[in-house]
Amino acid sequence: MNSVNLIPSIDADALAKLQAWQGRSETLADDITAAPVRALSATLDRDDAPSAAGTHLPALWHWLYFLPHHRQSEIGEDGHARRGGFLPPVPLPRRMWAGGRLNWEAGNPLQVGDRIERTSTIASVTHKAGRSGELVFVLVRHEVRNERGLALTEEHDIVYRAAAAPGEKAPPPTPAPKDAAFSREIVPDDVLLFRYSALTFNGHRIHYDRRYVTEVEGYPGLIVHGPLIATLLVDLLRRNVPGAQLARFEFRAVRPTFDIAPFRVHGKPAADNKTFSLWGEDADGWLTMQATAVLA
Repeated sequence: MNSVNLIPSIDADALAKLQAWQGRSETLADDITAAPVRALSATLDRDDAPSAAGTHLPALWHWLYFLPHHRQSEIGEDGHARRGGFLPPVPLPRRMWAGGRLNWEAGNPLQVGDRIERTSTIASVTHKAGRSGELVFVLVRHEVRNERGLALTEEHDIVYRAAAAPGEKAPPPTPAPKDAAFSREIVPDDVLLFRYSALTFNGHRIHYDRRYVTEVEGYPGLIVHGPLIATLLVDLLRRNVPGAQLARFEFRAVRPTFDIAPFRVHGKPAADNKTFSLWGEDADGWLTMQATAVLA
């Protein structure tokens, strides 16, 4: 164990400055256009009918919109925008999308052709320090509206971590469940990761820059995007439950998934046939993502 990791570099004053971001909000506008929908369909290897005005946007595909458009001079070493701006300037180098909770409004689906607006608010900033080093959690709440009113509410969990210490061990893994009702194997090759990064305008180098992710952040390979895995879980449900429309979805990243081996996504229904457990499993059989979907 490296004891240096136990010394917090974010003291009470530094945390108070970060928590001054709580309550900040921003509102962005966008249009649900057809081209990104067709492109994600191809990326997920789906044989969908061509999207057009009025096509319902599948669950989680709203992540194709409201993309960050920072100028090249505003990008930091990790490929993200430099710290500050809407999100608090957390002074920890490793950043990840740790999970979220989403609720869709009944009777108001997002559709191709919609003019949409998203209001985002920093709900909380919290800090923890322990055996695995320092962590800062930022909770962002989003409300997405179209011309017909509120369509979607989302809570987005972002976690910032200290840099890996030499010889630092990962937390003990959790075995993935073995009682799936349906499954699919995914090969996370460079093209898949590139296409999803391009579709979401995600410059984070951990998804495409092998030298950076292995030499600077200390991981064994490129990291598969958490939102991509969540999207693949919902896509698995759509493939096995025709006509499935989600009312709620929540997910939590448990362990990073790397591009060095295929991984699997799984699902099974609860007794009500309306609630589904969904999860990701890496090539070693460890749980990587846990999710619950509730049908409308």
